[in-house]
Amino acid sequence: MRKDVVVLGAGIIGVSIAVHLQKRGRSVLLVDRRRPGEETSFGNAGLIQREGVYPYGFPHDFGALLRYALNNTIDAHYHWAAIPKLAPFLWQYWMHSRPAQHKAIARMYAPLIERSVTEHMALAEESGSTHLIRPTGWLKVFRDEKTRDAQLRDAEGVKRDFGVNFTALDTRGVAASEPHLKVETKGGIHWTDPSSVSDPHALTMGYVGLFERLGGELAAGDARTLEETATGWCVQTENGPVDAGEVVVALGPWADLVTKRLGYNLPLAVKRGYHMHYRPVGNAVLNKPTLDFDRGYFLAPMANGIRLTTGAEFADRDAPKTPVQLARAEPIAKEFFPLGERVDPEPWMGARPCTPDMMPVIGKAPRHKNLWFGFGHAHHGLTLGPVTGRLLAEMITGETPVVDPKPYRVERF
Repeated sequence: MRKDVVVLGAGIIGVSIAVHLQKRGRSVLLVDRRRPGEETSFGNAGLIQREGVYPYGFPHDFGALLRYALNNTIDAHYHWAAIPKLAPFLWQYWMHSRPAQHKAIARMYAPLIERSVTEHMALAEESGSTHLIRPTGWLKVFRDEKTRDAQLRDAEGVKRDFGVNFTALDTRGVAASEPHLKVETKGGIHWTDPSSVSDPHALTMGYVGLFERLGGELAAGDARTLEETATGWCVQTENGPVDAGEVVVALGPWADLVTKRLGYNLPLAVKRGYHMHYRPVGNAVLNKPTLDFDRGYFLAPMANGIRLTTGAEFADRDAPKTPVQLARAEPIAKEFFPLGERVDPEPWMGARPCTPDMMPVIGKAPRHKNLWFGFGHAHHGLTLGPVTGRLLAEMITGETPVVDPKPYRVERF
């Protein structure tokens, strides 16, 4: 079989790249070891974070560092055995998260974030998936007045610098917005520009359906079989070898399985995360995704129930599950909102692909012809899927890119 492009990885990033290439007249094969959207893209918080111009940084205040060092929080957890291997990445991550550097990164990151909702809606309309995207925004609530005031100051800065809208809520405002919360908060921030997704996996599959209607094809295969040939690239699939003029590596946390073999030693790491669905008690309703900021967990209304998601776990990508953050969060979340019985038979775990400067790798590989990278989106894979797909497809087909791709090039490492 011969294709113009093979896209390796069928998460939201790879699917979006494949859709945009197929829309531009390229014949595309989307290859993954599993069915589309069943890895990291399956288990996120369901947010298209238009407000997320500041990617999630490493904390620099002493109190937070001490708290995390105790390794007993909900929002962060680490495996001691993984720290020696992770230490170089964590040091670079800490350095890039310093206030001045973080602000500079936000300026480079914002052009992608600014187009996150509009690019999703374009694909959702074409794929018939708009019912899965809700213009609810999301809610950040506080239990501490000092924390609330500091977060409001930060929100004002984001609004001033990047034009993102929010509404400040007092105690009564939070209660009116989410009347079934069981605790009295000290107020909150309602980010109004983002959208929420009721079923991230269904949305990915909606985009897959569009890809197939456009003539794209899917195949199971092992990305580690990728080899350069005289005419391009070849990968082994369930249907035999497939040759292509160009290949895109969109393997998320598994990108290194290909990049290292090709000589690219990139500073990639993973942040693992967990979720569990719960049935609400009685007639309780959660109207919009809500972050219990001072406790460090997130609740989101989903098609399968209320999804409780945890923060970051620093561990080897392939280490066994250790859902201790979920165990810590569950009793606190049940005191916050009337969560009933668990829906899922066991906690779900995924791995977010991260770079130390918190920006994705998007663009051409510097030492190979017709090899392209699209990975490293960390917490914003769902958010940035369609805009990454459009940007990379425009670069591959020679169109004028929707945003300047220079900040995301692999050569920065």
